[in-house]
Amino acid sequence: MNPGADHLVARAQAGDPDARESLLRDYQPFVLRVVARMRGRFVTASSEEASVALVAFNEAIDSYRPGQGVGFLSFSETVIRRRLIDHFRRQVRGAREVPLSALEEEDEEGGTYSPVEVEAARAAHQAYVESWERREEVMRFGARLREMGLTLDDLVRVSPRHRDARQRALRVARYLADRPGLGRQVLARGELPMRELEANLGLGRKMLERNRKYILALTLVLMEDFPYLQDYLRDGLGP
Repeated sequence: MNPGADHLVARAQAGDPDARESLLRDYQPFVLRVVARMRGRFVTASSEEASVALVAFNEAIDSYRPGQGVGFLSFSETVIRRRLIDHFRRQVRGAREVPLSALEEEDEEGGTYSPVEVEAARAAHQAYVESWERREEVMRFGARLREMGLTLDDLVRVSPRHRDARQRALRVARYLADRPGLGRQVLARGELPMRELEANLGLGRKMLERNRKYILALTLVLMEDFPYLQDYLRDGLGP
């Protein structure tokens, strides 16, 4: 949460109606995005779900306690999600709303906070960050492939069907990545050093030529900053 929002939350909790109004107005787009992610579609501020979410956001302003290792926006997103789930459940089978005060504990100053909400918000925030980082990494990977004259669609088409074939391709990529000078040259030219790979890895030229694009992509992953994709390779390229 940025310092301006932090200051507004503190003022709102102290009884300043202008601060609360500013929070509700300025962060309405954030609230609508939370609703849209849950519903999987665009929602308007006039929708019933948006009204529920704004009430939950207002509730989060009062319930938030700083210093618990989670930012206000992450905390408020958890509150909004819980309230929306309550709302959807009531629509389906009239389920009873779970009060936010449930499982609250008292801090050293006599205030209350919910460790369950704090932990859930922290986990939700971490999951959101990782999801965003993965998407950003795939976008960067796609951009680098295009620089090499390849696309993600190309990889889908040329990816070997069998695990042993993928493992052989990964073996070649690791050989190239372990020799940075050679690896960079291969990525720049888009061609494999056939004779060297045949001699040192004992692989046939036909296999190398058939899997050239796939090997180039694996080499790119291993040699550049793609940690999530590298984790996938460490897991063995799937079944």
